[in-house]
Amino acid sequence: MRKNLILMLSLAALLSLGIAAVASATKVTARAGNLVLTFGGTASPKAMPKNKYVPVTTNIFGKISTSDGTHPSALRETEVDIDKDVKVNGQGFPVCKGGQLEARNTSAAKKVCGKAVLGEGNADLEIAFPEQKPIPVHSPLTVFNGGKKGGKTLLLVHTFITVPAPSAVVTQVTIQKRGTGVHTVAKVPVVAGGSGSVLDFSFKLGKTYRFKGKKIGYFEAKCPDGFFGVNSPKTVFKNEAQVPNVPATTVLKNVGLKVPCTPKG
Repeated sequence: MRKNLILMLSLAALLSLGIAAVASATKVTARAGNLVLTFGGTASPKAMPKNKYVPVTTNIFGKISTSDGTHPSALRETEVDIDKDVKVNGQGFPVCKGGQLEARNTSAAKKVCGKAVLGEGNADLEIAFPEQKPIPVHSPLTVFNGGKKGGKTLLLVHTFITVPAPSAVVTQVTIQKRGTGVHTVAKVPVVAGGSGSVLDFSFKLGKTYRFKGKKIGYFEAKCPDGFFGVNSPKTVFKNEAQVPNVPATTVLKNVGLKVPCTPKG
């Protein structure tokens, strides 16, 4: 397997959020077995101060497919470590609890937690039942602020599927300071009893707001040396649909990355 696969998984997850939230413009395609993965993101502003954190928003996109047209294994968990040039705020930003999103479609979720929205977009999933043609499912994707607890920031990524029955899928992303940087973990729940996998997604993430009279960004970054250091300790795929000749679990470990940015000032 190509080790740079972990880059794409990191961009997908959240969390995936950390890398894509600061990348000025990246798009990478990689293959592992029959998996073909493309992920990327564009950030605004593209140029950032060397020594001052500024608010950042990003457009994140990704695609997961297979070279032989079979159902792809499901992304279940990914970890990403990001250097000190990226930080997460969240103080004073409205909070949504996971229980408020369960069993709610997108419209209902926004009705109860609209003020806590950090990002919006779309996702496509595939439901693969045994001996049936795979079923495509399109869904809005919404990212909510889940608040802080025990030194961790929580993001909630909400999608809503209608097959095999209407249900909300809520991915939890935890973000915390670790050493001189930020550590994130994204955990994706089982979809459709193990028959569902994400095929693609695209969304805009990030908010600028006022806290104690000061304008701040939920995500902020600076660019002192022209890149952001990233390491992905672990990413897990699960073949929950039991596709023949595909491993039950694929674990990818310890791949580093330098994401370029443009220093100014």
